[in-house]
Amino acid sequence: MINRLAHLCFKTDQLDRMILFYRDILGLPVKFTLKNRQGFAFGYYFACGGRTFLELFDQQGAVQQWGGEMVKLPSPATGACYQHFCLEVENLDAFRADLIARGVATTPITVGMEGSRQCWIKDPDGNSIELMEYTPDSLQTKEG
Repeated sequence: MINRLAHLCFKTDQLDRMILFYRDILGLPVKFTLKNRQGFAFGYYFACGGRTFLELFDQQGAVQQWGGEMVKLPSPATGACYQHFCLEVENLDAFRADLIARGVATTPITVGMEGSRQCWIKDPDGNSIELMEYTPDSLQTKEG
C-alpha cells in the first residue's frame, strides 16, 4: 500500500543555483545534506511538508561517491520522460507575487479541470513545477 510520495530526486550540474532556487526563492528548508567520501556536500533533502521531500544531487559528487560517468543530463526540452512535479501552496496569489518580485517567471493563475488554482514555474535546470492551491471544488480534497 502506498501512503504518499516520499521524494523526487534530480541530478544537476548546477547545484548552487538549484539550492538557491529551492531554498532561498521557494523557501523549502534543507532537512539534511549528504557528503561524499571527500567531504563534499553533494546531496540535499528539501522538506516539502510532512514526510515529503525533494532530493537534489550534484552529478559530479554522485560520480565521486558511487562511481559511474559524467553524462549530459537530459531536460524536458530534449525529450526526457519527466513532465513536472507539483507543490501545494497556500495563498497562491501572494506566493506568485513574491516569486515575481524575486525575478521568477510564472504563468498566470488558472483553474484546472479538477477545480484547483494553479500556475507554473521552472527551476534553473528547466524542470517544470506546478504550484497548486486547493479550493472547495478541488477533486483532490473530495472523498470517494
